[in-house]
Amino acid sequence: MSIQADKVTVSIITIGDELLIGQTIDTNSAWMAQQLNAMGIWVHRRVAIGDVKEAILDALDKEGAVSDIVLITGGLGPTADDITKPTLCEYFGGTLVRDEITYQQVMAFFESRGLPALKRNEDQALVPDVATVLHNTRGTAPGMWFEKDGKVYVSMPGVPLEMKGLMTDHVLPRLQEYFRLPAVVHQTLLTSGMGESFVAERLVHFEAALPPHIKLAYLPSHGLLKLRLTASGSDKISTAAALSIYFHQLKEILADITVYDEDLTMGEVLGRTLHAKGRTVGTAESCTGGYIAHSITLVPGSSAWYKGGIVSYANEIKSALLDVKPNTLQANGAVSEAVVREMARGALEQLQTDYIIAVSGIMGPDGGTPEKPVGTVWIAVGSAKELVTMKYQLRFDRLTNIQMTTTYAMNELRKLIV
Repeated sequence: MSIQADKVTVSIITIGDELLIGQTIDTNSAWMAQQLNAMGIWVHRRVAIGDVKEAILDALDKEGAVSDIVLITGGLGPTADDITKPTLCEYFGGTLVRDEITYQQVMAFFESRGLPALKRNEDQALVPDVATVLHNTRGTAPGMWFEKDGKVYVSMPGVPLEMKGLMTDHVLPRLQEYFRLPAVVHQTLLTSGMGESFVAERLVHFEAALPPHIKLAYLPSHGLLKLRLTASGSDKISTAAALSIYFHQLKEILADITVYDEDLTMGEVLGRTLHAKGRTVGTAESCTGGYIAHSITLVPGSSAWYKGGIVSYANEIKSALLDVKPNTLQANGAVSEAVVREMARGALEQLQTDYIIAVSGIMGPDGGTPEKPVGTVWIAVGSAKELVTMKYQLRFDRLTNIQMTTTYAMNELRKLIV
């Protein structure tokens, strides 16, 4: 079956008391929205509800009335508070029956670990007989696909790894077959160094000239501003060609603040820059506590261009491992241009890399002084031949200051390299 629609919409329902009280952060909805949007399915609404039967039934009614697809995560575990499955059975008018493939998976899961399967574990193989079972290769709770009044409802476990497996293996391919979707194409420009309102002012005429089927979105994030152009049309090739013309215009207007012309992390951007030149980098971190190294090593293949780092949080470590002179620390303080210069030189010597990033700052909420308030950051980037330093004055909470320092430091090195 394939249904033609000018615009296919989806509602995402996440179930769990832990989501409502903030004990667990809902990352499922964001990931699902990205995958669906890339296919041309528009997220109409995201709803979080508790483990309450009436709340689930009400959400199913309301979201089914406004969306073509309703995706549900959570409430499929083996404990008493996991009530999604019997509630779905009631809603769709089915009877719980044992799915043999799921049952064998559950038994094999516990046998491989030398554990007995309790009845509550065996009951995970029970599914409504009106559902199409989506077998879960990453866990014991299966996904379930329902159809009612021309709408599609899919229930999946709340565990992100399991949800992603079911979405990738079953849900997305089935939705692609079920609906004849419009072509949706995105292109994203990464910029840095200019605030959102000032960029918008530069783009007033550009934005006014965009045709109705192309939209511009401003997406600020930790020292970067992403500008995403989205085009929709009947086929991908012509839609992408039309979008490309406007994307090139956008790049020309913002050439002076452009970081990259793809939707990448700053770690990926730096990695591509270094890899293209066959160069390596190391890090010497104080205030970021290894966050720069973490951001770099999240990139697959980063071992080709990242050698390692030294987290010199305490002054004695700066001196012992990076050869920062005690006199320099005493005369200037740890958060100073002189200290990050010596940190960078010491790290270049210790790590034997082509380039280095060194940072020292006051992330907050305490530790600032009138001369060096919270948010003061010194960054040094460069090589044995050329070392550049810069000072930033950030104004956010501790984590955001760390994240922005990480972004700024990597971008400063990128600018030096290119």
